[in-house]
Amino acid sequence: MTSHHRKLIERWSPWVLLLAVVILWQVICSGFSVPEFLFPSPLAIWTQLVEFKGVIAMHAWRTFWVTMAGFGIAIVVGVLLGFLIGSSRVAYAAVYPLMTAFNALPKAAFVPILVVWFGIGVGPAILTAFLISFFPITVNIATGLATLEPELEDVLRVLGAKRWDVLVKVGLPRSLPYFYASLKVAITLAFVGTTVSEMTAANEGIGYLLVSAGSSMQMGLAFAGLLVIGAMAMAMYELFSAIEQHTTRWAHRGSQGE
Repeated sequence: MTSHHRKLIERWSPWVLLLAVVILWQVICSGFSVPEFLFPSPLAIWTQLVEFKGVIAMHAWRTFWVTMAGFGIAIVVGVLLGFLIGSSRVAYAAVYPLMTAFNALPKAAFVPILVVWFGIGVGPAILTAFLISFFPITVNIATGLATLEPELEDVLRVLGAKRWDVLVKVGLPRSLPYFYASLKVAITLAFVGTTVSEMTAANEGIGYLLVSAGSSMQMGLAFAGLLVIGAMAMAMYELFSAIEQHTTRWAHRGSQGE
């Protein structure tokens, strides 16, 4: 098999698998006459998506910009905090375990606290998206800086480079692959955080739509909301993947000839 055929298979395999799952899903729902209020078929979900496209679009836009606001804050805080932690081995050893413990806390538990502090609305949703997505960015930036080869750092010091020069001119570029990898993980987590917050502390957004549709037994509408969330998350994931491929080719040059 040539590399061209292999790339074509890799490119289309997710779509083929998705199509197979959808067909199997539809066959099972139709063959066993599964009630739509229990488990809607893909056809029923599509019907609800078209019927309520205006409402879904309104809620989706709210979820999208709230998620991007929280994600933007997570990028700024994550990069700055990751730089501070990764620039010192003592700071890395001291702070990393504490951040790991914080990341283990369920972020949904913060929503009632955020509601008390900021009220029902965009505040808790933005902060929940931030809290759930900044950790991967911080950890990856810090790891990229903290794992800088001592031999390389020694050579640069001999050549007259200061610690700041080493971090900015060598450490940060070296951390770019880690950074983009963290963005692809963090953006999907940010959508999760926003949706969870909207389910309990909002009157707009896909999370609110899911609760509303579930309470009225409109499972097709609820699944349509989930489909939109997944589509937005995957679109942002692919965007960061494309940016990564165009800006960090040097980090993958060894695998391009495979």
